Amino acid sequence: MYRIIDESGNAYSLYTYALESEFERMIVANVDSIFGKDGIYFDIKKLIGKPKKGATIPDGYYLDLTFHTDPRLYLVEVELNSHDVYGHIGEQILRFGISSEMDKYKMKNLLLDAIQADSKKQAKLNEFYKHSSYNNNSELLDKVIFDNKPAAIVIIDEATEELYNVMGQLTMTTDVLEAQTYICGTKKLHRFTPFKDDIITDMPASEDADELDTIVVPAREDGFAEEFLKNSRWFAIRISGAMIDKIKYIAAYQVAPVSGITYIAEVDRIEKYNDTNKYILYFKQGTTQKINKVELGKKKGQAPQGPRYSSYKAIINAKTIDELWN
Repeated sequence: MYRIIDESGNAYSLYTYALESEFERMIVANVDSIFGKDGIYFDIKKLIGKPKKGATIPDGYYLDLTFHTDPRLYLVEVELNSHDVYGHIGEQILRFGISSEMDKYKMKNLLLDAIQADSKKQAKLNEFYKHSSYNNNSELLDKVIFDNKPAAIVIIDEATEELYNVMGQLTMTTDVLEAQTYICGTKKLHRFTPFKDDIITDMPASEDADELDTIVVPAREDGFAEEFLKNSRWFAIRISGAMIDKIKYIAAYQVAPVSGITYIAEVDRIEKYNDTNKYILYFKQGTTQKINKVELGKKKGQAPQGPRYSSYKAIINAKTIDELWN
């Protein structure tokens, strides 16, 4: 548990939400901070699917416009950790998967109506169309609902390993975001995991999100030699749902004393790892290659501690990691 103290020495304690509806109001009030500016949140609660055949009511929808070539739609579930992970949260995501397949036209019409009723949403989409191949709302929604499978986002006050394991049993791609509130008297502070934080927050201004195609993983010598080089695979990686279909390469950052990106390989396929919400990446045989070492630069804290994203082109041309991430 975290302890938060402000500059005046006031201590904030973790606030316990008694009602999910109160927790959800906090989420909706902070959607721009949680989801970022490159997307649209729809606060829509309407039944989709068929009764007795997996019907459900999502808490909302998020249309992610980060990638101009590959926009994505997410069904959002806001939950308290006090709810049953297996019987409630797991079942709800399962219903999301079933209903989003059964009721594509209804989802499209719900979102179309919401866009037409909101000039700010339409203005953001008009700006998106200037840089994409999509021409109108109908065409865009056909892409994210009919051509692509919608994914899910669970926002919860405490993300446990048990929850991640449950998500690993389901076929629907699901991102988990943690959001908490701390209170001191009448003042409240909110702490949350931003959506796609590991993708776009440290991307240099010179690189467009559409160019991201490589996941960089930290590797220790023993696992690196056995798995990356010998077995042409890397596993137990948490990967943002937004990146699953975009990853074409995997690069290895060898930790100290090597301290640099040294090898890169083409990705053949990505699969769930051992019924968890983590993944295993298999490389295309014969594609693992040693590259000119991308050294640590002068900026502190740039050595990857977990998966980070870049592009093949940027990695091949870089001399230091400072050039890859802000």
